[in-house]
Amino acid sequence: MSIADKQQEVLEELSFFPDWQERYEYVIGLGRKLPAMPEEQKTADKLIKGCQSQVWLDAHIEDGKVRFLADSDSVITKGMIALFVRVLDDETPDAILSADLSFIDRTGLKEHLAPTRANALNLMATQMKQRALEFSAA
Repeated sequence: MSIADKQQEVLEELSFFPDWQERYEYVIGLGRKLPAMPEEQKTADKLIKGCQSQVWLDAHIEDGKVRFLADSDSVITKGMIALFVRVLDDETPDAILSADLSFIDRTGLKEHLAPTRANALNLMATQMKQRALEFSAA
């Protein structure tokens, strides 16, 4: 399944929920399903700077594909990073770098977030692309 296909799947799932409150509950549920990052991996170098909540992002290459591990101390933020992990995990660095991540705007979630949380979505996407760039350059 391509990144675009995974994005479309997320958008279709969210479309089942007519009201934004239900969409947030769904996103929080995605965050709860995201595997917890071991405490010893929650280091300062893995923090996404600029987020209102603490968000940790780790990545490694496995068989030519980027594998992401992420966590947050906030349930909604963990759900938001779970959306990105779902879409970008197990993809090649080049696929991640060329991905259009504006699908997050079409979820309708940003409109109901505080500006600092909405900005966190951009920071998450940027950091995930940055990790892919590091692997691509290596």
